[in-house]
Amino acid sequence: MTRVFSGVKPTGHLTLGNYLGAMRQWAAVDQHQSHALFCVVDLHALTVDHDPARVRRLSRQAATLLLASGLDPELCTVFVQSHVDEHARLSYVLECVATDGEMRRMIQYKEKAAREQRRGGSVRLSLLTYPVLMAADILAYGADEVPVGDDQAQHVELTRDLAERFNQRYGHAFVVPRATHPKVAARVMNLQEPTSKMGKSDDTGPGIVYLLDEPDVVRKKLMRAVTDSGREVVYDREVSPGVANLLEILAACSGGNPEALAGVYESYGTLKRDTAEAVVEVLRPVQERHKELCADPGHVEEVLRNGAERARAMARPTVDAAYRAIGLLPAGSDTGAPVLNAAR
Repeated sequence: MTRVFSGVKPTGHLTLGNYLGAMRQWAAVDQHQSHALFCVVDLHALTVDHDPARVRRLSRQAATLLLASGLDPELCTVFVQSHVDEHARLSYVLECVATDGEMRRMIQYKEKAAREQRRGGSVRLSLLTYPVLMAADILAYGADEVPVGDDQAQHVELTRDLAERFNQRYGHAFVVPRATHPKVAARVMNLQEPTSKMGKSDDTGPGIVYLLDEPDVVRKKLMRAVTDSGREVVYDREVSPGVANLLEILAACSGGNPEALAGVYESYGTLKRDTAEAVVEVLRPVQERHKELCADPGHVEEVLRNGAERARAMARPTVDAAYRAIGLLPAGSDTGAPVLNAAR
């Protein structure tokens, strides 16, 4: 079985895009077909100005929603990033392998740094280096596959580059992972700005369907979704991005095909109504399970504690081997040559 790692960042409430593009796949497929680890990557939430209490609250909510989406701690490992020290330990070592130029070429860094500067804020160093921490998240566990949306593919490529460079310079320590992408709804777009991703950190609330939105709120947002200037329902992301987004959402919720669905509808209104109802039904079991889990917070805490223990046991041998390989003196009396490990 392959090993899969993925995570969610607690910088905002999880969205329909997070669910259709990733979480549902994790629950339905990945946890059954692989040794899967799913992580709330809370350290990544510190790269921009933040409210500490909100990060803690969103971290707990994200963990609860991962379980509510169908992740089973008997089948996979669910944990919080900051509960496993190996992430930060390995991140620094990989910073010593990465280059400044690589970091500054990252598209998300350019976009987020520009946004911070427009707001008049300063750009934190961690915003520049966090792709290395992301690489550490993956490499620490010897992950073979990283299920990601299109916008994260560049980060997986960086991870591959760092792993290969480390292995060539210091000896084989890391598995070189590959990115995998869902076939449909890999990137759900903002309902009000259909050329932009439906991001949980955005300020445009009306364009984002959150996993915990009430059914009437979901319906209102979908019915107000931006379509296009024409009248014909066609699936064409370039010409009609708003309609294409609705068709992809409907296809992802119903198991259909967006091109085929386009031929079913003669009006935008009917498409919006059917998409809204499909989304409401998809979210219903997630919301019901989330409510049950919130009534038993001790269970969630136990899952996260046990998950961190398992994750730590998996990551520590690889990180220790990387420390020895790069030239760091092992703790204790062992001062011999590095003992390399194949990441598992």
